[in-house]
Amino acid sequence: MAIARFGRQVKGSYNSYGFFVKLSAVVILGLCFIFVWSIFSNFSVTSQRETFDDIAEPVSASKGNKVSDFQIHSNDIDSEKGKNRVFNSGLEDKDKKKIINGSDVVKPKKPENVAKRDVEKNSNLPKRASEKNQENEGSDVVVEEVVKEKEEDEDVVNDGNGNTNEGMEGGFDLIRTEDSNQEVIDADDGDSQNAKREKKKKFGPLFDPKAKYVWKLCNTRSKHNYIPCIDFESASGRFQSYRHHERSCPKSAVMCLVPLPRDGYEGLVHWPESKTKILYKNVAHPKLAAFIKTQDWVVESGEYLTFPENQSVFKGGIQHYLESIEEMVPDIIWGRNIRIVLDMGCRDSSFGASLLDKEVLTLTLGLKDDLVDLAQIALERGFPAVVSPFATRRLPFPSGVFDAIHCGECSISWHSNGVKLILEMNRILRPGGYFIMSNKHNNIEAEEALTKFTASICWNILADKIDEVSDIGVKIYQKPETNDIYELRRKKVPPVCTENENPDAAWYVPMKTCLHTIPEAIEQRGNEWPAEWPKRLHTFPEWMNNRETLIADSKHWKAIVNNSYSIGMGIDWSTIHNVMDMKAISGGFAAALSDQKVWVMNVVPIHAPDTLPVIFERGLVGVYHDWCESFGSYPRSYDLLHVDHLFSRLKSRCKQPVAIVVEMDRLLRPGGWAIIRDKIEILNPLEEILRSLNWEIRMTFAQDREGILCAQKTTWRP
Repeated sequence: MAIARFGRQVKGSYNSYGFFVKLSAVVILGLCFIFVWSIFSNFSVTSQRETFDDIAEPVSASKGNKVSDFQIHSNDIDSEKGKNRVFNSGLEDKDKKKIINGSDVVKPKKPENVAKRDVEKNSNLPKRASEKNQENEGSDVVVEEVVKEKEEDEDVVNDGNGNTNEGMEGGFDLIRTEDSNQEVIDADDGDSQNAKREKKKKFGPLFDPKAKYVWKLCNTRSKHNYIPCIDFESASGRFQSYRHHERSCPKSAVMCLVPLPRDGYEGLVHWPESKTKILYKNVAHPKLAAFIKTQDWVVESGEYLTFPENQSVFKGGIQHYLESIEEMVPDIIWGRNIRIVLDMGCRDSSFGASLLDKEVLTLTLGLKDDLVDLAQIALERGFPAVVSPFATRRLPFPSGVFDAIHCGECSISWHSNGVKLILEMNRILRPGGYFIMSNKHNNIEAEEALTKFTASICWNILADKIDEVSDIGVKIYQKPETNDIYELRRKKVPPVCTENENPDAAWYVPMKTCLHTIPEAIEQRGNEWPAEWPKRLHTFPEWMNNRETLIADSKHWKAIVNNSYSIGMGIDWSTIHNVMDMKAISGGFAAALSDQKVWVMNVVPIHAPDTLPVIFERGLVGVYHDWCESFGSYPRSYDLLHVDHLFSRLKSRCKQPVAIVVEMDRLLRPGGWAIIRDKIEILNPLEEILRSLNWEIRMTFAQDREGILCAQKTTWRP
């Protein structure tokens, strides 16, 4: 009863005060909800906002704070979209809180700005005083124009013609930091969509300014003729050939110096006298003496090798041989419509020598099975040459660039590798270009295979006759100029390549078994024959992008060569003939030297925009190359090396950038010169490296963090 009575009293009280009880409960619950919500909301929103907006400066690498991969990617995306976002980093909650509230977070900044600030803050490399020029030859000439780097020269032609563009030509440059394992985004302005997504390690200076170098001579089987990526160098075993069948470089960078020839190296015979004689000991080779005894075009005369005028492996002389080719095919006019020729398998350098008199630039390809090193003789005489195996990989040239290809008495077995060797010739031959083959000894099997292969790719045979004077058989083929003939083949073998097969990809690319189509649209390179030489040098067809930039680049280098290089460096240009531009762009430097009667090997690095087709179109020669490896040429091949901002563009590509300086020492002749243009932080330690090699520093100049260094190699060997 008591319980029932108590219940009635409570019910009555509830009826009287129920509304207020309900209201109070709702209010209390609401306040509790607001309190709880505010706590969690304040943590998730306010902390995030403070993290990204209230930090004024990024964490300096010199303080030892490492930026995580998560932070870099999130900041990069936020800076692009202009707002803050929450990213799932895959960390535990406690780790997330530590990152958000810790000092490891950086404010969204463009990587370029961070890099520039770090360089300015950390760089301790002093600028070279201009007064030092007074101590060197040619100091009375102002070379201000030489130290100005034009950023637009990297974009002369759009990339995409075959070689890899790893984003090394734009964005920020080297960053000094104590933490070499920090990761940054490679912000290449030319390829922002791809390069910003790639992670690149941040390294210290390209050259260690505190490093001390102790040099030693290379102990190799090839001795003074050592070509690192071509020659076998094994500690044990005997080989039938001391050349690789394919390009194969040592596992570690070559850091030794190639010795001089056994009897020393004297100053070479200068051009044009070198066309007719060279010092024998400069090109000495164990098998060369026996080879000379069997030849008429080269004669041993005391301490010299002499080359009688008009003598050749072809009976009747080289002039008769060239004239007979013009008679067979009247459309071939040496030095006018035929300017760039590839001579396969250097057998007789008199071929290139005679064509040079006709304004034809002949690039000799020394093959791997040339045990006499005839390409070295061509280089010593002052003719263009490179050394490359020719088996299963493409040659380091773009497609459709040679006006003619010559194979005279060469040892290439065209039938030994299927149709691939002929297809490679077809790839690099210009549409409408000529393939000239001559041989004294007819091989029936090879002749039948060659006839079959050339017919399958629709080469038109223009001449096939035996010359009565020279007693050699000459065949001249012409590559088609349109694609129509490919469709008329009964058997579509080899097949036409797919559209995604790049004909210009050439660095370590296997030879293909397909047939590349011929460009026909007006905006495509190769749709028409270049202008006649010498007008060709300064003619820019429709397919060339930014023709105004190309013209400006040519004027720029013309001014530098005339106002600085020719008179301000102390270089005796009468001793210069073989020149290499180690980072050529559009051939402007080579074009500026056209009046100097020199030839220039234009090297386009594989990580740079592919401008090599432009260089060939202008009537100049060049190759693709990766400077992290050795170049395909003999020691002491060049009189002058031109190095324009190559080192600062390498960044972290090469494991040992110093090896490039060693390679320069290998390529340059004693007494040869190097002109190096780059950033001050590159040139200062580079100067010390050259001094350790006993090079003579002839001139230095600096302005606005850019500089130029001119040095001369001596005969010093350790």
